[in-house]
Amino acid sequence: MREELSRYGWHPVDPPCRPVLFVNPLSGAGRAARAEVAERASERGIDVIVLRSRQSLAELVRGALADGADALGVAGGDGSLAVVAAAARDHGLPFVCVPAGTRNHFAIDVGVDRHDLVGALDAFTDGVERSIDVAEVNGRLFLNNVSLGIYGEAVRQPEYRDAKVRTLVDTAIAVLGPSEGLPELNLVDDAGREHRRPAVVLVSNNPYALDQPLAPGTRPRLDTGELGILVLDPPPPSLDPRGTAWRVSRLEVNAPAPVHAGIDGEAVELQPPLDFVIRARALRVRISSRHPGVSPSGRLPRATSQ
Repeated sequence: MREELSRYGWHPVDPPCRPVLFVNPLSGAGRAARAEVAERASERGIDVIVLRSRQSLAELVRGALADGADALGVAGGDGSLAVVAAAARDHGLPFVCVPAGTRNHFAIDVGVDRHDLVGALDAFTDGVERSIDVAEVNGRLFLNNVSLGIYGEAVRQPEYRDAKVRTLVDTAIAVLGPSEGLPELNLVDDAGREHRRPAVVLVSNNPYALDQPLAPGTRPRLDTGELGILVLDPPPPSLDPRGTAWRVSRLEVNAPAPVHAGIDGEAVELQPPLDFVIRARALRVRISSRHPGVSPSGRLPRATSQ
């Protein structure tokens, strides 16, 4: 298995001396608690910090670093992952993802088996490591994507987490209806075309495999050094939206007012201009040596040759 992982850039590493795992018990409707992740981690000699109500994850991470943590992991959703990953990146420490969220987009793309929460803990004790890209918007790290427009508005609704599709459809109807209430955004694509008031803007940490119907919604690689940009302009009457996709290392999005965004699924308000940038191979990631080590689209012949 280790030989196969080496094809994707993974290499064996020594276990850390003071690993710390942060557990968000509310993520994924309590997946970490049901799998007894905290208990299984403690059995492996990992310091476990369970996030309680009203506690700041960022403050807990700072405390762990002050106490000498030399590897940081998190069992939680993609929003929690980004907080811990930012600290790991800033301090040059390895980062471990335990897929305890609802969708676990990052886990899938980095090659963690999202159905094996307890096995993911082996990244601390018998792991392999590689360096991947991270992206930033206005200095804030994200692992997956930032969405603006319809989706950026949808994630602000209280109904979003329980009924994502219905909320997105309702928001689309509201902003694409007669009121023409699309957020006023402005950006230029790689061909020099200007996009004003796009319905959707998706900026991802590495491009999604848009041409791979067998593995939709995944990224073949996380080390291309490029942002993936997808823009859907509002459709003329009775027509489908017009889509444009390209790759770039930096992107600026302008707006006359604060912009509602979804950053790795979390609702955030950003001050314009929005400056997106990729940070090539800035994050050390560790996974279990028994996990796939590549996303579903990364296994397909066309994707692996990119």
